[in-house]
Amino acid sequence: MNGTLRTDRPHSARVWNYLLGGKDNYPVDSEVGDVILSTFPEFAAVARLQRVFLSRAVRHLAGEAGIRQFLDIGTGLPTADNTHEVAQRIAPDSRIVYVDNDPLVLVHARALLTSSPEGACAYLSEDVRNPERILAEAAKTLDFDKPVALTLLGIMGQLSDDDRPADLVATLLDALPSGSYLALSDGVDTNAALNTAVTAYNAQSANTYHLRSPAQIAAFFRGLDLVEPGVVPPSAWRPDGAATAYDIQGAVDVGVCGVARKR
Repeated sequence: MNGTLRTDRPHSARVWNYLLGGKDNYPVDSEVGDVILSTFPEFAAVARLQRVFLSRAVRHLAGEAGIRQFLDIGTGLPTADNTHEVAQRIAPDSRIVYVDNDPLVLVHARALLTSSPEGACAYLSEDVRNPERILAEAAKTLDFDKPVALTLLGIMGQLSDDDRPADLVATLLDALPSGSYLALSDGVDTNAALNTAVTAYNAQSANTYHLRSPAQIAAFFRGLDLVEPGVVPPSAWRPDGAATAYDIQGAVDVGVCGVARKR
């Protein structure tokens, strides 16, 4: 992952945008998206389920949990109900730092993700593999003496085991005070069709995706207090009417998600 805009190779954020029905992508991204859909047609609905989880998780964090600061790493291209939109509808004074390393994402974020007057939005062009730099820059907008919600949705799967993703998560969480939260979701390796689709994606993309077992993803929450219902498929995390349209056969074994509180 780097900050150079490449239009000759697919990029995960733009492929995801295509799968969500967006227009902020290039032909190389839609071609890979079509390969994924030909192998695993339900993937577009899975992408939407991830967005539903984001919305539900942020509503819980800004509402019931009372969180007013969010560090959203791996932002992706703006779509409906971005983190600050959900949070600031509940608490207009919420402060959000978005982090991504695709220059196209940052251009769109700065143009489209505008904060409420009471709150703040900031945008960092940075890689999750550099947590210390992220934390140093985020501290210009967020107060790390107060609880922060760290959101990592679909980003850990973009790291290989050699990148030591668990250590990166631990470094980020270590900088946050007690009462902070982690919201994390990622794809799992328990669906044969999804495994095939990801293999096809990895063969053509500038970024590779690494599916893991549900137990491996649950381990990212080790040492934290999980919010009910724990680590579950996105469609099962506090379901409401918003998820109904995207409940699909097979969604239960393509990804898991959870929210947990730091003691």
